[in-house]
Amino acid sequence: MATRTATIASPVGLHARPAAVFTRAVEDTGLTVRISKAGSVPQDATSILGVMSLGVEHGDVVTLHADGPGAEAALDELAALLSRDLTG
Repeated sequence: MATRTATIASPVGLHARPAAVFTRAVEDTGLTVRISKAGSVPQDATSILGVMSLGVEHGDVVTLHADGPGAEAALDELAALLSRDLTG
């Protein structure tokens, strides 16, 4: 299983628009990706409600998990995405 960590750059965390941008990017990978933050149960990263239920805020560190061909590269791209401001 491939894993990556990312620090959330969006000022509103993973809420509304940033969560939608992220979940669409996850869907585009075609992989099963899960996202978690310390002390939480990993959530399906294609589920906007699952992602938002984590309560991820600006500066929080999340962990991404995925299996399958291309998982390493996909998680690199997703971690880089989360490290940018997705509000604009």
